[in-house]
Amino acid sequence: MENKKIYDLIIIGGGPAGMMMSITAAKDGASVLLLEKNTELGKKLKITGGGRCNITNKELDNKKFLENFGNSKKFLFSPFAKFSVKDTLTFFEKNNLPLTVEARNRVFPKSQKATDVFKTLEKIMRNNGVKILTNQQVIKIKKIDSSNGKNILDSVKTKSGETFFGKNFAIATGGVAHSETGSTGDGFKFLERLGHTIKKPNPNIVPLKTDSEILHKISGTSWSFCKIRFIQNKKTEISKKGKILFTHFGLSAPLILNSSYEVRNLLKNGVVEASIDLFPDTEEPELDRKLWRLFEKNQTKKLKNVLPELLQKKLAEAILEYFPKELSNKQINEVSKEERKKIVKKMKNLTMQIIDTLGLNKAVIADGGLILNEVNFSNMSSKLYPNLYVLGDVLNINRPSGGFSLQLCWTTGYVAGKDITIKKHETKI
Repeated sequence: MENKKIYDLIIIGGGPAGMMMSITAAKDGASVLLLEKNTELGKKLKITGGGRCNITNKELDNKKFLENFGNSKKFLFSPFAKFSVKDTLTFFEKNNLPLTVEARNRVFPKSQKATDVFKTLEKIMRNNGVKILTNQQVIKIKKIDSSNGKNILDSVKTKSGETFFGKNFAIATGGVAHSETGSTGDGFKFLERLGHTIKKPNPNIVPLKTDSEILHKISGTSWSFCKIRFIQNKKTEISKKGKILFTHFGLSAPLILNSSYEVRNLLKNGVVEASIDLFPDTEEPELDRKLWRLFEKNQTKKLKNVLPELLQKKLAEAILEYFPKELSNKQINEVSKEERKKIVKKMKNLTMQIIDTLGLNKAVIADGGLILNEVNFSNMSSKLYPNLYVLGDVLNINRPSGGFSLQLCWTTGYVAGKDITIKKHETKI
């Protein structure tokens, strides 16, 4: 019988977590096979951060960094003690990828190209002998009962009919956000078949749908600083400040994306109204005086031509659509004090109903995945299968946008990869 190749590690999924694990294990001498169902690795990585790749968030205090992970933080102290944000920065800089830090501590490649992050990782993988096979969709993971009674994984079978044998396996298939990149929940299915518990995924960081046809018309218009309140039963439940983007379906931009998880939970309990204050640092009387001074300088001009001096043109046009059409064409000297004050109130309280969030295919991140008490976070292994590792988005961990998702991938990938090294040194594989 022909000798079969048995890899020290087989990784299912060629995203950031899988690539980091392969690099870490291969650098220390492990034979690594990475199987990717797409025609290329890192398909989602190449579009992250609008194609710029928000590598991490430069909060160097682990405790403060992990505050962004909600109830999941208690599980993450161990892996982050082994590979932190600082380690990520050092890793990329040592591998000749210059970095830059932008607003809200977001870290990007200086080139502003996500493809450069991918090329850096791919080069390290190939230089360290990682065997990469694309167009290889895994359809089955085979388990065997070992002599000591523990469940052990033995091999994987792909759609092409090939079987690959390994001593250790990793599921790094991502979640279900951006399914067009291949993230279709394959890992969840594998884990369920293996007896693990999966929390059903929902869109987490995702744009919001509204009922405002007026604002839908100004799709693509952004406002750099506003305050948005989400109101339920006449009570403000969520209040945040930041940039907003008006779209053909509703609202987007980081301010909205990082509120969407909370808003989705509110929607379960009933109607949610949003109120946008376009001038959150200016009280209503002061904004009224500002508009009055603008009017004083433009007495003979039409209102529709003057308001854009205070707001972007499309946004000014949208504000005026909330009033009778003749107001827009009035000369400033014909606009009454009451009408001026109503315009001010509208700019301070632009209201709409939140209908829903967009679906999983539009989500930056989806929650759901493997429940955390079934994972050994000291090495990212399954508690049911000692030779199975679970990485990145496959885990049921909530987090905001801003580099936190990729950092989770780098950390879990590194910690799992290092455990392969430990096993080799202990002659267990």
